[in-house]
Order: sequence, then C-alpha cells, then structure tokens
Amino acid sequence: MQDKWSLRLMRIAAIFGLIGTVLGSHMAGSGSYAFRPIHAHILLVGWLSLFAWGVFYKLYAIRSEKLVAIQGWTGIIGAIGLTAGMWMQFMQPFGINETFSLIFYIVGGTILLIAFALFVAVTFMTAKGQDR
Repeated sequence: MQDKWSLRLMRIAAIFGLIGTVLGSHMAGSGSYAFRPIHAHILLVGWLSLFAWGVFYKLYAIRSEKLVAIQGWTGIIGAIGLTAGMWMQFMQPFGINETFSLIFYIVGGTILLIAFALFVAVTFMTAKGQDR
C-alpha cells in the first residue's frame, strides 16, 4: 500500500514540477511576473511537499495504511485546490465569480493544512525499528 502511495505522490509531484517550470519559463519569456505567487506555490506544495511525502513513504514503514491513504488524498486534493484557487483568485480567468474563487482558494488551502497536520501524525506512526 505504501509503495503505491509513494509512487502516486511522486508522479503527481512530477506533474506539478512540470507545470511550475513551464509557468516559470513563461514568466521569464514574457517579462511578466504576474504568476509569481502561483508559480511558487505550485513548486512548493505541489512539487516539493508531495515528492517529500512520497520519499518518506518509500523509506519508512507506517503502522496505519488508512492514515497514509487519507493523508495522501488530502495532500493531492489540497495541493490542487490551493494552487487552482490561487490562480482563480489572483488572475480572475473566464470571469469566474470572485466569491466562488475565494471559497475555492480557502477550501483548498484548508484541506492542504489538514494534510500537513496528518503528516505530522504519520511521522509518529512509524513502525519501531523498521525502516524499509
């Protein structure tokens, strides 16, 4: 189960990494840094955090597979929700309602916060003396 979550998190992190670098390349090429906070969050919470969690799950045996799954899903949903909500809030694409984009942004960030709190709990749930 953990190997599946490790690979899943690393694959999604790779997608975030690609999106973040393409966005950075676009900003550099256009000379406009309007996407800077979105670019930074895509790389930090999408690429770095998801990848680090995937590596952790590859290295350590966790006693609760259910907690790993819940933390993984909240991490993925939260990273997507936060960055997509941030994009909608700051860039206002397609005339999206401001209230909707703000709520989307807040809910995504809250789910990501829960994922980080769950990860703290996961780090205390490692099987004693059993690195993988």
